[in-house]
Parts: sequence; structure tokens; C-alpha cells
Amino acid sequence: MPELNLTSTPAHLRHGSNIGQPLTRRDGVLKVKGQATYAADNHPPGMLFAVMAVAGIARGRVTSLDVAAAKRHPGVVEIMTPDHKPQLAIDPEIKTNPFVFRMEVLQSNEVRYANQPIAVVIAETLEAATEGAVLLAPRYETLPALVGLDAGESFVPPVVGVGNPTENHRGDVEAGLAAAEKQIDSIYETPPQYHNAMEPHAIVASWDGDKLSVDMPTQGLMMSLARIAELFGIAHDKIHIRSPFLGGGFGSKGLMAGPQTLGIMAAKLVGKPVKLVLRREQMYGPVGHRAPTRQRLRIGADGEGRLTALDHHARTVSSTFDDFYEPAADASHTLYAAPAIRTSHDAVRVNTGTPLFMRAPGEATGSIALESAIDEIAWACGMDPLAFRLKNYAEVEPITGKPFSSKALRACYEQGAARFGWSKRSLQPRQMRDDAGLLVGWGMGTATFPALMFQAEARAVLRRDGSGAMEIGAHDMGQGAWTALAQIAADELGLDIDRVEFKAGSSDLPDAGIAGGSAHTATAGAAIHSAGAAVIAKLADLATGDERSPLFGAGNAGVIARDGRLIRRDDESRSESYAEILARAGVAEVEARGTGAPNPAAMEEYAMHAHGAVFAEVKVDPELGQVRVSRMVGAFAAGRIVNPHLVKSQLFGGMIWGMSFALHEEAITDRRSGRIMNANLGEYHIPVNADVPPLDVITVEEHDPHVNALGIKGVGEIGITGSAGAVANAVWHATGKRVRRFPIRIEELITQL
Repeated sequence: MPELNLTSTPAHLRHGSNIGQPLTRRDGVLKVKGQATYAADNHPPGMLFAVMAVAGIARGRVTSLDVAAAKRHPGVVEIMTPDHKPQLAIDPEIKTNPFVFRMEVLQSNEVRYANQPIAVVIAETLEAATEGAVLLAPRYETLPALVGLDAGESFVPPVVGVGNPTENHRGDVEAGLAAAEKQIDSIYETPPQYHNAMEPHAIVASWDGDKLSVDMPTQGLMMSLARIAELFGIAHDKIHIRSPFLGGGFGSKGLMAGPQTLGIMAAKLVGKPVKLVLRREQMYGPVGHRAPTRQRLRIGADGEGRLTALDHHARTVSSTFDDFYEPAADASHTLYAAPAIRTSHDAVRVNTGTPLFMRAPGEATGSIALESAIDEIAWACGMDPLAFRLKNYAEVEPITGKPFSSKALRACYEQGAARFGWSKRSLQPRQMRDDAGLLVGWGMGTATFPALMFQAEARAVLRRDGSGAMEIGAHDMGQGAWTALAQIAADELGLDIDRVEFKAGSSDLPDAGIAGGSAHTATAGAAIHSAGAAVIAKLADLATGDERSPLFGAGNAGVIARDGRLIRRDDESRSESYAEILARAGVAEVEARGTGAPNPAAMEEYAMHAHGAVFAEVKVDPELGQVRVSRMVGAFAAGRIVNPHLVKSQLFGGMIWGMSFALHEEAITDRRSGRIMNANLGEYHIPVNADVPPLDVITVEEHDPHVNALGIKGVGEIGITGSAGAVANAVWHATGKRVRRFPIRIEELITQL
């Protein structure tokens, strides 16, 4: 509930009646009934359907398209090609800021990767557009495709991720390794992975003169609006994007993509509303993915099992035409207290769509290698993996020396181990079996993810009828933002959640920043917190300055906002309802805006992370090599918990993805053609219900006053980072076989069992 001292910066009581409660999802009924409107559910009058024709080669150029045959098909209205398309205001190859990436919108006949858009067919029906795309029958001049981590000469990129240094170091790594009594030198490989959100990328675009109306799934309303504005040369206030619901994003919907731009171009070309929805296989190319990596870890430890050096080098790939480099080695910056640490990267260029952000970019790929390597060095030292981690976990960030919440990490280790029963684990591998004779293995991994925060703005309203409203252009991609942010809003306004109208998902609302980096709740929540404090302050000014109010003169003592009333802080018998205050003032409502942004001073002084520890049990058939995860326990310290139901759901999802990373998920590229061979949900393996074991999540209590005003940290991505390594280490403990190429395959195990 908000608490204000009107003579100083507003201060809030830490706990309200809504934050911390396991409220059911406000959007749940709509989704269960099929009444939640996703982008492709919109059908404006006169709408046409657009379908992309995509390249069947990975490198070369299109030499011909049978446009005449496609146009003869009944229902086909228009064909958009490199030679027949609306002109954009700027070249889509120009990078205007670090979050702009080059897109394929029919600039030329050049083909840079398989599944690149090469034409768009617009028709009266989806079927006619689909058949018209087939009739284009493209012909190509083909060049050999560049495929894999050894496709060409490697180079050191200028940065990795978004502006991260390519190399970091502290201390003398070579001297630390030379002084070590035990060493490991191991190489791990992770495969390319592709976003497979339930809702594919889609757009419904309508032009009205120079005004543009768009329905599309986006994790960044204002970033998408800005990109559309520069591409089409129109003012921001001429564009309206609606995105109330997303059927998953995982990073792929954070930035404006080429196919969505093509949908807007198609609508401009025909002068009618156009819908374009990607088919599942078309998502394997133009909308980003997780790049493959090859990671070498060299680690040394002394005779007491303390780290002497950690060297983590990662190779990754980017496209032939743009730059995004998976910052995998950066996972080694934050967890273990080696006196000498070096992280570095190099890369090669391949014929692929540009890799981009995919859930826990860098941390997911890097942590499975790091956690496997930590297990290896613990074994080399003859130590239990948990005991080794407890001896070596960092109490300050190793590279920068900044303090962070290391006590919370220790609590995660201890509480997770106790719940799992880790003390019963055999030190030696291949010593545990169940009643059916299956090999049983127990493994663990440390979870970490930065506690990020971006900038946002919100608008708060209090009305004469005693209700309130909070407006912010927030995004709900399935994580429950509609519910969690409404809970924060209700507490900041001092109202029951049912009395708060929460508006989000539209570009005409205040900018909520981007729903990425596990930062959305903290970012949007901070703006809501600020807006709520500002509107309560306005209301309090009306009351405390009015001689007719029982709150008159309470400015020095301050007031508390609770249950739709302002209450004197020093005398709770003196209070007044919002409705009474506004009615006497003769105004229908008061409104205020607030902003949320990181605190530069805190960021300069502290390292900010969420932490966790994951424990996994696997069972392996000793004859067939089949691996099943039988149970998992995760303990996570992620700051203030807004909604326990939603938080546990997110952590469960991360743990499942980590299991998928270790055992299932891989895009397989045909090295001859450069085409992805399993670009569908039948052959691109992810865990189904039968694969998912009983999951247990502990949310470790943590109060971190430095991350933001509400003490919130993200939970969307951290669950992957410990879980993948825990499963991989459990497989080693079950079998005695250390697999270093992921996902772990039966053929890797069967020869050793």
C-alpha cells in the first residue's frame, strides 16, 4: 500500500494486499474460452491474405519467378517481388541504432540463407495465396553454402551480445593454470536452436492514407513503432500498433522482423488490409534463433579444491550480412571466485538468418558448458559437486569486484539440496540403480541471470467513483504481465485489484519498454510504482490543503493510501475516501505520470543478479542408452515475488527448457544445401508432457534493496541456466560417460554402457 511523507520523497510500505498474492490470471478466462484476440484473429473488412515465397537454397540468387502463372490463379490479386514493390523511406540495410538488424524485404534477387523471403503473393483467400506462391516456381543460380562452426576463417568480433566486450580478464590465467594441482581442458558444443512459440509471427496491416493500423505480436511496442516509422517515413503519431496478447515470444518478437515489414508493404501495394502469417517452417530463418557454439574451458584447482584459474573461450556464428554474436563465455563472469579469469570469443560467418536474442542469450549456451566443466573439475579434485561449489562460489562479482547477493545463492544451494536429498548421493558415478535395474544419476547446476531493468512510463488515474486506472503499453506473452502488473498497480493506488482498470498492449499508451531480458515486471512495475505515488500525492494535496477535510494539515505527518481511503499516518481514526476528496474538490478524476529507470549510482556500486540452484535425477537404460529425467528441484532467489503462481510457472518453464537443451533440442542443417532438415514441430524435438518429470520449485526469500524500488528480479530465463547443466551432470553420474556435445544422444552413451 502506498505510504507518503509529503515533505520528502514518497515512501511505500513494502507489502500491500495484492503484491505477493497467488492471484489467478486476469486473462485466463478469455484464453480458456478462446476469446483472447491475437494478431491473426483480426479480420478487417476487405482484408486480403499474403503468403511469402521463400528461398529453397542457402546461397546464390533467384534467376526467375513465374509471376504470370501465379497471377493466372483464381483469387490471386498481386505479386510483390524485388522489381515490383513499394519503396521504403530508408535502406533496410542501414543500422540506425544497436537494436536495428538488417532484414530481407525484397531488396534484390540475392539469396543469403534458406527460407529467406523472395516474393509475396497477395490473394482473396489463404488457399489462393498459398497456391500462387507454389506457382512462382523459382529458379536459382546456386553457390556452395557456408555451414557450421568451421565454415570459414574465424575472426574476433568487435562486441558480443549488445555491446559487451569480446574479451574480459582478471589476473594471470596461464600462471593460475600452471600452479594448479588439478586441471581440466574440455570442449563443449551446443547446437542451433529456433524459437517455436505457439503463435507464429503475424501481422494484419491497414493503411488509411498516411495512417497505419497494425495488429502484430511484439515484445516491444515502441521499438516496433519507431522501426516502422523510419522504414516507411511516417510520423510516430500516424501509427497505431495493437498487441494485447502474444502466444509466446522468447526474444524473437522483440524487434521488428522482415516478414512483418513485408505485410505492411503488401497492404500499401494493394491499398487494402492484408494479413500475413508465417507457416511453422518459415520461422526457421528470418526471425532470429540461437546460434551454435563451441566452447573450450580450461580450469585449474589447488590441493584444497579451490579454483586457481578459469579460462572460457567460445566460438559462435553470425550471418554473412549482419552481426550478432552469442555472448556464451560471459556466463563465467559472475559465479565462481577464481583469482584469475579470462573470457573470450571468436566467430565465423555462415549462410543463415542472423542469430538474435533467444531466451537467456549467452547464459543458456554458456552455463551448460560452465556447469559441466565445474562438475568435471570437482570430480578431478575428488569432491562432491555441491561441496566444490560451496567452496568456490563468488561473494563479489569476479570480474568487476562489485558486491551482489551471494548469501542468497548459498541459501539456494542449501535449500535445494535439502529438498532433493542430495546428501544421499554417491560420490562415484554409475553406483546407483532403481528397482528396475535402470542406472540412476544425480546432478546439479548453478543458475544465474542478470537483474536487468530498462526505462518505462505509466499513467495513473483516480476517479470520483472510487475506482482507478493504470495505463502502460505493457506486453503479455504468456508470462502473466496482465495480472502481475495489475497487482502492483492496485497496491500503488491503494485499491482492491477489482477496482483498478488496467490498460496495456497498445502503442497509444505510455511506453513500457521491452518485454525482454527478464526485466519487464521490474521495468513496467517501477513506472507503475512511480505513477501511483504521483497520483496519490496529487490526491493528498487536495485533502491536506482543504480545511473541510479530516486530513487538513497532515502534510508533515504524511498519509497512507489503503482500501480507497487516505489515512493520517499518525492517527488512523482520521481518514477520507478518494470519492469524498474528489467530490468536494469538484473534479471527476486526478491523473499523474511516473517513470521507471535503473539507478545509475546503484548500478555503479553493485552487481545485480538473480541466483538459483537446480538438482536433477535421471534414469538411463543400461542396454538401450535411453535417458529419462525422473525429477527436478530448483531453488531460486529472485527478489520480491509479485505473484507466486506466475513465478513458479515461469521457473517450471525454464527448468523444462533446460532439460530440453540438454536432451532434446537441435536444429539440424544439411551441410550440402544449407537447409534446415527438421523445420517443424514433428522433428524439431522438444519435451512433451510425457517427457516432463515432477518439478519442485522453492522461491528463496530475498530482499535486495538495490535492484529497483520494488526489489523485483526476473524469473523468465534464470530457470534454463542451472537446469541444462544439472541434467547433463546427472547423465554423467548415472553412466560415467561425460558427453560434451549437446543434446546428449543415445549413440553417445550406448557404446560406453
